[in-house]
Amino acid sequence: MAIVGNILKRGIGLTSLMKRPKSNLAKLQRKTLVKLLNKGRFTQFGEKYHFEEIMNAALFSDDKEFYTKYKKLVPVYDYNKMFVEWWHKTLAGEKNVSWVGNVKYFALSSGTSEASSKHIPVTKDMVKAIHRTSIRQILALAAYKNLPSQLYEKGYLMLGGSTKLQDKGDYFEGDLSGITAGKIPFWFERFYKPGKTIAETADWSEKLDKITKKAKDWDIGFIVGVPAWIQILMEKIIKEYNLKNIHEIWPNLEIYCHGGVSFEPYKKGFEKLLGRPITYIETYLASEGFLAYQTHPNSDMQLVLNNGIFFEFIPFNDRNFDEDGSMVQYPETLMIDEVEEGKEYALLISTVSGAWRYLIGDTIKFTNKKNAEIIITGRTKHFLSLCGEHLSVDNMNKAIELACKNFNIDVREFTVVGKRLEETFGHHWYVGTDDKVDAQDLLKFIDETLCKINDDYPVERKHALKGLEITVLPVKTFYDFMESKGKTGGQHKFPRVLKKKELIAEWENYIE
Repeated sequence: MAIVGNILKRGIGLTSLMKRPKSNLAKLQRKTLVKLLNKGRFTQFGEKYHFEEIMNAALFSDDKEFYTKYKKLVPVYDYNKMFVEWWHKTLAGEKNVSWVGNVKYFALSSGTSEASSKHIPVTKDMVKAIHRTSIRQILALAAYKNLPSQLYEKGYLMLGGSTKLQDKGDYFEGDLSGITAGKIPFWFERFYKPGKTIAETADWSEKLDKITKKAKDWDIGFIVGVPAWIQILMEKIIKEYNLKNIHEIWPNLEIYCHGGVSFEPYKKGFEKLLGRPITYIETYLASEGFLAYQTHPNSDMQLVLNNGIFFEFIPFNDRNFDEDGSMVQYPETLMIDEVEEGKEYALLISTVSGAWRYLIGDTIKFTNKKNAEIIITGRTKHFLSLCGEHLSVDNMNKAIELACKNFNIDVREFTVVGKRLEETFGHHWYVGTDDKVDAQDLLKFIDETLCKINDDYPVERKHALKGLEITVLPVKTFYDFMESKGKTGGQHKFPRVLKKKELIAEWENYIE
């Protein structure tokens, strides 16, 4: 009998009962904004945009006057605008720019191979907020009734960036996962794998090799990381020890916590590496903060509304975004009580790292407004609408997921390039799989599936969207291309849509 595990499991269950979420989501967000404004009012940003006035409206007015003022007085920002006007001063060591005090840590984030690295401030308050949400997620395991008690005594493998950050004199920079893992609570260290020494390893291949060699010494119950790299790691371990599946070396593996990209296209191949079913839990942890996580089985992720992040929602339509996915200067914005289920929104966030009305770049849909449950549908700039087909990453993921099931194949990566032909338009699919499949049959299936799940797509297929192509490639091609651009590791994902002409040319030249 795992005595410690039983105690922890009972404690988690009791604590989760005491921390049931409050139902008034707008009130939670109002309180969150007040706390943000209170801390930010004496910064350069807060003084310029009259935070004191907005905070007083929130404290002493019962209506939406505070939000009306917030929208009127504070402009919307994307990364470039925020950096040029404010964060460059923070990076130079200036105090009290958009958040109180000095900022000593910056997360390097590109999101995909299309963008150069961004420097996202990571304040002490943000690190604390991320740890608080992480603990809440552990407490939420009480809702997963069938988990064994001994699980809570097992190792927690987190496959992230190096904890050995780059010292830039006035600040340190690195992956957010490396920053937060380097500051894990002392009581968690006994569970944390791969441990501090291996976690410092910067070279991704070397890190995977070290983890593989130590794998036999660990009893892992939880795995956390981006699907593509977790899958690569498990394949290395299985090959190294001549195993049939990963459960032969980690028999107590019960939970995989994933995020960053849709898991569905990876799921079929992932499950081939398992000896039995495990529990999947989705998280939404971006470089700008821990935004949401799955709180119950068979549910979608729930936004974290009371821990240092104020959310706004921009209807993702032609009035608020241009054809390239760039936000207009004065978009329509909504609070959480004003959104509708099933509609697509781009996210604006204000945070304890000094981001204010900041476009994070992701698009979401509410699946359960009452519980603030969402799914991520894509990126504001990663969609295709050359002629009105309005093809989202969510649509693409679903088509690939169904194709995997239909052809019994494992598609690890894919990307789509939109092309303007002489008089019409076209899509070129690049699909990464090591399984045998007829390319034209696969393309036909994807096309027919998109006609079923996207109302606009079949209309344009009849008229303007005439040219469809497909290239099936070994999975390694995608990862080698990323490596050639110096973008390996869990922080970097291959974009589902290629739009920039330079990157398209690089990609096409590379695969030739």
